[in-house]
Amino acid sequence: MVVKVTEQNIKLDKFLKLSGLVESGGQAKAFIQSGYVMVNGQIETRRGRKLIEGDRVTFNGETFPVTIPDKI
Repeated sequence: MVVKVTEQNIKLDKFLKLSGLVESGGQAKAFIQSGYVMVNGQIETRRGRKLIEGDRVTFNGETFPVTIPDKI
């Protein structure tokens, strides 16, 4: 699954919500801070981590590439 974001930079917690992987910001925060989320193969515990085009987010055994449309 490719998640197309609507911003040049999107925070990790918002990405998880936008993709439908979590239901709320609180849930995203809990999963991130507990070490359940990886960005580009590294565990990421900062929910405010800004993602850019080409980053790969791994959650629950699945990897999701970050894709930003040309025109925002």
